[in-house]
Amino acid sequence: MKAAANPFKIGSVEAGGSDLFLIAGPCVVESETHALKMAEAIRDAAALFDIPFIFKASYDKANRTSGNSYRGPGMEEGLRVLERVRREIGTPVLTDVHEAAQIKMASEVADVLQIPAFLSRQTDLITEAARSGRAVNIKKGQFLAPHDMKNAIDKVTSQNNHRVMVTERGASFGYNNLVVDFRGFPIMREFGYPVVFDVTHSLQRPGGMGATSGGDSQFIEYMARAGVACGVDGVFMEVHDNPSQALSDGPNSLPLERLAPLLQALRAIHYIVRDLP
Repeated sequence: MKAAANPFKIGSVEAGGSDLFLIAGPCVVESETHALKMAEAIRDAAALFDIPFIFKASYDKANRTSGNSYRGPGMEEGLRVLERVRREIGTPVLTDVHEAAQIKMASEVADVLQIPAFLSRQTDLITEAARSGRAVNIKKGQFLAPHDMKNAIDKVTSQNNHRVMVTERGASFGYNNLVVDFRGFPIMREFGYPVVFDVTHSLQRPGGMGATSGGDSQFIEYMARAGVACGVDGVFMEVHDNPSQALSDGPNSLPLERLAPLLQALRAIHYIVRDLP
């Protein structure tokens, strides 16, 4: 397998990775030009504050609200674009996998394989991702309690892969709404693996616009600052240069121009709290 582009360590001080890191990018690969543009812009914003960065985008969004919504360019084309991002922009890349059969091809490009929240209990998918040797990021299902994620972690480590992290993305709160229980961050960090806060998906309104999901992007900065204050290891955000025209998850995406000021604040908060209990 290829070595990671600009590799860095993730996790606790003891593991050698005490820096706050960023996972960010558009929800889906919209075009080759757009992916390269966004990866470069986010990389440069993160570099201003020495924040390690992983570019994220999906080659296929298999869980869109409507079957008529844009899903992405497909696996072959999407991975080709992500490989170019990795090679030319010099950043690690993360992408979703939805079926065990996708993992071999995806792992040849992606540094991190992501298990979508709706699939966070799919044992065969998780163990196959673990066997690839790539880092595995498991989104916590909207239907799971924080302590349930220990079972998902165990599925990865059972394959002798300890490169695993878990991501909070909100829990179902009635219809078309999500809520974040901030107690979940210290609970999941007790498992000994990095914890990420997916700020923008936590502000999604699933199916809230009928055939598409809505979102509350005006609260991104508040939620992100609160999550970092709780001691998360990384922050996950969907970032777009023109959210109103985004092909997926525009209403809950962070506009690109708001990224750098937010990262500056998050880095400051992280350095205040990282050595606290």
